Amino acid sequence: MKYFSTRGGSEELSFEETVFTGLSPNGGLYIPTHIPSLPANWQNDWKNYTFQELSVAVLSLYISPEEISQKELKDLVDRSYESFRHPDVTPLQKVGDKTWILELFHGPTFSFKDVALQFLGNLFEFFLKRKNANKGQGQKEDTLTVVGSTSGDTGSAAIYGLRGKENVSIFILHPKGRVSPIQEAQMTTVTDANVHNIAVPGTFDDCQDIVKSLFSDKEFNDKYRLGAVNSINWARIVAQTVYYFLSYLRLLASLPSSLDPSEIEVQYVVPTGNFGDILAGYYAKRMGLPMARLTIATNANDILTRFWKTGRYEKVDSTQSNSSLSNSDPSGVRETLSPAMDILVSSNFERLLWYLAYENTSTTDETSRRKEACETVARWMDDVKKQGRVEVSHAVLETARRDFIAGRADDSQTLETIKAYYRQSHVADPHTAVGLTVAGEVCVQNSSNVLQVVLSTAHPAKFSEAVSRALDGAEGFDFKRQVLPVQFRGLLEKERKVVEVEKPDVGLVKAAIEKALAG
Repeated sequence: MKYFSTRGGSEELSFEETVFTGLSPNGGLYIPTHIPSLPANWQNDWKNYTFQELSVAVLSLYISPEEISQKELKDLVDRSYESFRHPDVTPLQKVGDKTWILELFHGPTFSFKDVALQFLGNLFEFFLKRKNANKGQGQKEDTLTVVGSTSGDTGSAAIYGLRGKENVSIFILHPKGRVSPIQEAQMTTVTDANVHNIAVPGTFDDCQDIVKSLFSDKEFNDKYRLGAVNSINWARIVAQTVYYFLSYLRLLASLPSSLDPSEIEVQYVVPTGNFGDILAGYYAKRMGLPMARLTIATNANDILTRFWKTGRYEKVDSTQSNSSLSNSDPSGVRETLSPAMDILVSSNFERLLWYLAYENTSTTDETSRRKEACETVARWMDDVKKQGRVEVSHAVLETARRDFIAGRADDSQTLETIKAYYRQSHVADPHTAVGLTVAGEVCVQNSSNVLQVVLSTAHPAKFSEAVSRALDGAEGFDFKRQVLPVQFRGLLEKERKVVEVEKPDVGLVKAAIEKALAG
């Protein structure tokens, strides 16, 4: 299996090269040369697999055994998930007659990002050790400088995945004051020598733009050997496909024997901002996992929902006046109770756009189709960068609607949903509540044989303000007793390690990175 850039070029990378490169030099994201099909008897063969066994089975379809042997892959997977608090790693919980929640927050930082980033951290270490083991006496060892941006959970998950790793330094940029207190503490209280936090005045998109600029700076990249941990890194996407398979198999196994599994459709509802989590579901579907249309759930930062409604991918809703954006900053980002989704431009959406462009090419020759799709995506993304928007054709939009539907939930709906599910003895974080809200809205369109799985992306304790606000006065509610894990107690009082820059400027961030590495 090889990987190429969504924006074209003749290079095709190995899995290892793709993991280390992260973002293509031309600004594109790497995707596989083909999407593998599932084995003929996968449902029967895999039905009793553990999460770890499923990971090896699925990842093996994307990683050549010449790059990572089965034994090595099994060891990487086992080490990546040994710290998770549930034996199923990502367990299912039933919360309604036809609704399940897929709990993705049982990793070390209580976020779904742990699933991919524990694995990615071990991949970085594995590849570096192998490279350095083959060096001659006196040769300088290879190192990696990991740079990422976070809207909340990626930062802590990446830090916990890479803290103490040999020959790896990690720098995480976060928008100052725009992540929850627990999220900020999880990042900045890690004082390992190879961990560095940079607080940037501005938004997540400002942080993301700086990171992309650093990767596009060839001289800086070559000097410090940058590595990506954001979901632009392909390894994160493929690692996340596994819990779609696990949840599907576990759900079918839990149904009464009177139900015919072949007549059941599973609809995944995914709260998303950067489009990585739901893109993993798209790949699972393309591989052959049976499912109804994937449901995109956004908060008030609804660029994705608007795209599926209009075909316009635009940073700011052109149908709304600026005065109506009462809780947004000048960039157009609205501050919400679900801050990990407060994103204008969804980085991973470019990967889906490539497949939409590919299916709507004007030629049948494979080489020409790929080239045309890459040129189309490069043009689209240039329009987004320069004009803040792009509008696709009706044919492209209909192709997108074949596999996805989309909805949004504002803060008031989020709070009401948290209240409603608390009455059913479930405490949801605000991002999961966005997913549950949208699930409730789209279920009326479903046939009777559709079952919903809502991805729960974070533990509610990470968003104490929203949860407490929703449940203030609710009978019997006690945040500390019912919600707060022991791991979070006293976290806000711990020593911090963070550097603040004066403004969202790539030069200032460069200087901070160079100073830390020199020290």
